[in-house]
Amino acid sequence: MSSPVQTIANWLKHASASLMQAGDSTAYLDGLVMLEDIYGKDRSWLLAHTESIISLPKLMKLNEMIIRRQNHEPLAYIRNKTEFYGRNFYIDNRVLEPRPESETIIDMLKGLDLPGQTTIIDIGTGSGALAITAKLEIPHSKVVATDIDSRCLIVARKNIRKYGLDIQVFKGPLLDPLPVRQFAGNKTVLICNLPYVPDSFKLNLAALNEPKLAIFGGLDGLEVYQKLFEQCTELKFRPKFILTESMPPQHKKLSAIAAVNGFRLAKTNDFIQLFS
Repeated sequence: MSSPVQTIANWLKHASASLMQAGDSTAYLDGLVMLEDIYGKDRSWLLAHTESIISLPKLMKLNEMIIRRQNHEPLAYIRNKTEFYGRNFYIDNRVLEPRPESETIIDMLKGLDLPGQTTIIDIGTGSGALAITAKLEIPHSKVVATDIDSRCLIVARKNIRKYGLDIQVFKGPLLDPLPVRQFAGNKTVLICNLPYVPDSFKLNLAALNEPKLAIFGGLDGLEVYQKLFEQCTELKFRPKFILTESMPPQHKKLSAIAAVNGFRLAKTNDFIQLFS
């Protein structure tokens, strides 16, 4: 990849080999995605033009992307975009990349019998993907979001502006920054993808590039959820539903935490639990 003259085919071949050597299990696909971004073309066009010469400016950008990926930086950070629930969102290393597992929160949310003017509160919003998707999928709802990290909220607001939505954002831990008026009795739903990885858990190399504040949840991974459910018991108007994400082996203990605080498990689907 040191030569200034590269065809698409040659670059893809060498880029894939270097990424595989670095331990990238999706090396060829990652290379194709980078080419798509730089050329603004889909892969069918690229594969039909494999002998095209890559211009020097494009080649420099591609090689910079490869170096970042060799260092196990998530591809979504390199591209500054990811897909969630069929929509594109801006992300960078200030926020976690939204996971496919989290889409089940939206599926379960849409399956609830929600009254008109429901308030959906996204706790620990990060990139804002869950809050934005909830608003787009349930347009009659009011959606608000919180996060303890001001850097995350910069990204969330950027995505909210992109979709032109009226979503209020509050900075602070869990429910603390929310005005009392946001809790409309049985019309309030919490959606929560909070840190749930135990502190001793060994992350893969890509996850090491993501913000630790959004990943680790204490010794058992459930300390943040413990605080959330305790806060809910102090509210004058308790949420009608709480949707949470955690690892399946944690579900039994999380259900016990919820039960102690007056919430019962209504449904489980993979990583997601619904409490009422």
